[in-house]
Amino acid sequence: MTAVKRIQYHQYGGPEVLRLEEFEPRSLAPNEVLVRVHAASANPMDWKIRDGIMQATTGRAFPRGFGTDFAGIVEAVGTAVARLRVGDEVLGGASPQKAGSFAEAVVVEEDGVVNKPTNLSFVEASALPTVGITAFQAIVREGEAKAGQSVFVHGCLGGVGRAAVQIALSLGASVAGSCRPSATADARALGIHPIVGFDFDPETLAGQFDLILDTAGTLPKAATRMLTKRTGHLIDINPTPAKFARSAMPGPYQVLIAQPLTADLDTIARAAGQGAIQVPIGRTVPLADALSALTELELHRTPRGGKLVAVTE
Repeated sequence: MTAVKRIQYHQYGGPEVLRLEEFEPRSLAPNEVLVRVHAASANPMDWKIRDGIMQATTGRAFPRGFGTDFAGIVEAVGTAVARLRVGDEVLGGASPQKAGSFAEAVVVEEDGVVNKPTNLSFVEASALPTVGITAFQAIVREGEAKAGQSVFVHGCLGGVGRAAVQIALSLGASVAGSCRPSATADARALGIHPIVGFDFDPETLAGQFDLILDTAGTLPKAATRMLTKRTGHLIDINPTPAKFARSAMPGPYQVLIAQPLTADLDTIARAAGQGAIQVPIGRTVPLADALSALTELELHRTPRGGKLVAVTE
């Protein structure tokens, strides 16, 4: 394939290392597909990868592409690919080792790609993979939430938090959550009750929850113990060495690192196609303008309330 434009970097570092440059996609392995990207969305994990926090996993080969989540059209398939065909409209995520969704084209493993529902736009579809899989695995696979249970989502209006709320409600659970005071109306419209601020007094909700999902990674230990029922448990999606050590000890606390399971991604895509999961879009920019938009998002957390998506056409 001829060279395409891609946001990439030649060393680990802050947003200043990102460049929009020409790049020639690698040849396909038997289990890989080439996707012509129409839209790519940003996640906090993307700049953690770029910072080098995950370099024990991602390695030190450069240049490295930026971004994991995308939606587009399959342009070529490897010799062992059977589930996808050239021309399929798809959504998916690249692995941290092979990131590079903020580009005109990306090569990814077939397992990380599923068909896009026809009633979802490429922009909407690109916002789903990371937040959807993380929320689904936290609420359904690990949290085992059920109808009649009570769930508390700390950071209920972030990308993962909002998806988790919608998934838990669809299962018949009741959902409480924390958010900024200025966002209370949005949380109420989503079906969350009660709604508290990030600095809430846990005594007011003591012993009420079967499952607590900490999307912000900032819920104090004492608060989680107070909020959780005796048979309940807590899932934290913000791993650190200290949290892994805590997770290894007996008790209800667990650190979740989402796994890119094809079946889970397909479930999320189908749910979004049916309107059961909606990820709001905060800002859409052309790929040519994405560098400044990514820097603004990382440094100033804007736009708030929705995903940043770069489009290629």
